[in-house]
Amino acid sequence: MRDHPIPPVTEPLQYRAIGVVRGTYRAKEEDQLTRGSLFDSNGVELEAVVLGRVLTLMRRHLDMDQPHLWVVYPRCRESDHLHLQIAGIWEPSTLAPDQQDAEDSLPEGDDFFSIRGELIFTKPETGELVVKVRQQPRGDGNRPLPFKIQMKGELPLEHLRHFVSLDVRRQGQELHLERYEVMAPMPTRGGKSKAGRGQAARRGQPVRRSQVSQRGTRAGS
Repeated sequence: MRDHPIPPVTEPLQYRAIGVVRGTYRAKEEDQLTRGSLFDSNGVELEAVVLGRVLTLMRRHLDMDQPHLWVVYPRCRESDHLHLQIAGIWEPSTLAPDQQDAEDSLPEGDDFFSIRGELIFTKPETGELVVKVRQQPRGDGNRPLPFKIQMKGELPLEHLRHFVSLDVRRQGQELHLERYEVMAPMPTRGGKSKAGRGQAARRGQPVRRSQVSQRGTRAGS
């Protein structure tokens, strides 16, 4: 068993959107576990679907009346409405009881998410930003369409059309930016990056709401 539910990044420009949410899962129908909701400790209801490989764990090993730390893929169908795909569970005490040094909690805390992709929209004065995440090709060679993750936080306009790595925290139905790292400018249609091939990655600082006061811009506008 790994020592963390979110695997380490293996490539500098690796896309991903993954996180952990602690809550109690309730299926919409008793005989159909795949669709339901996660309820956190504050009673917030998060729409969720369960991916196939998790169903066996739920049926055989988990007390479904108790909260668990779920590994999830976030989707944002609306700006104030999170949709979660449940891909796993982090609970070594139940799933790996022989692993003495593993803990059910994480250093990052509950509701932590790692979002990596292209910054396509940022509006610092209202604290809005959008990142586009591309998915790996399927086994049959088809590539799923990219999706967009809407978040709250401030990123300067100069980072638009750059690949960014974001640490975010769920608050209710929203994802809020805590830290960011600008990895590299995205290639243009001609194959060259916007700022040239030799530009080094820049390290982001903790985001503060007073950091930027410029108007928002969407990539390509």
